[in-house]
Amino acid sequence: MTRVAAIDLGTNATRLLVADVSNGDMTEIVRRTRITRLGEGVDARRRLLPVPIARVRNALTDFRREAEELGAERALAVATSAVRDAENGEAFLGEIEWSYGFATRLLTGDEEAAMTLSGVGPLPAGTVVVDVGGGSTELITDGFRTSLDLGCVRLTERYGADLDAMAADVRSALPPLEAERALNVDGTTAELAALSGDRTVTVAQIDRALAWIVEASDAERRARLIEPDRSDVLAAGVVVVRETLRHLRLDATTASDRDLLNGIALAAARLPEPREGDAPPGAYTCC
Repeated sequence: MTRVAAIDLGTNATRLLVADVSNGDMTEIVRRTRITRLGEGVDARRRLLPVPIARVRNALTDFRREAEELGAERALAVATSAVRDAENGEAFLGEIEWSYGFATRLLTGDEEAAMTLSGVGPLPAGTVVVDVGGGSTELITDGFRTSLDLGCVRLTERYGADLDAMAADVRSALPPLEAERALNVDGTTAELAALSGDRTVTVAQIDRALAWIVEASDAERRARLIEPDRSDVLAAGVVVVRETLRHLRLDATTASDRDLLNGIALAAARLPEPREGDAPPGAYTCC
């Protein structure tokens, strides 16, 4: 058994999973999410900006401390859409590895889809896994993987409150694909499930939730959300979920309790065993 720390450096959220992994089986110890908005401004500027980087570093300082306290033996931090798109993305990852001692990996869209699928585990035939992120959306089946440059942060920055424009953008990007059922592994759908009171949410429930999100004040939304800081980009994420289901001619999706973080944890367990002196100078001491 190996205790690992998995870190997802997402466009909207920075997330931590500490888990025990043994022969592909996993027992979760703790899971944390911070809305850090690393991808803020990346769609327009193609650079990670200083303030979002600082928010991520603050989260990683706490995550590093908690992972050490829980006895994590190996740690892997994975970066996705925002870091892929940013001119300074690789430099950012190098700085994270140097400062915190995490192994790091920058995933292509296809690699992100594959790692998500590994985290979710075997799928019933006809299932499509949908992951609506801050900067990209992945659609995954046993025989098909794609990553679209559509996410809740990216669409909100492009279109503001114009949901019709968002929906048109999503519809134009969705590929031909058939599925019998959908499994969503994203924070947007977790919020929809919490709002509806059921892990399976129908398109009709999604339409009602979207109407409420648009009409409610920010304070009203924040009072009901699992992650209140998701409030300002939630409508865009819901549009992606809804348009994807309509495109697939499905009337519902189910919120998964396993996702990319689980795939990162499995990959972390396969890292070489750390040796004394392997950590770079400055690791574990960054403020």
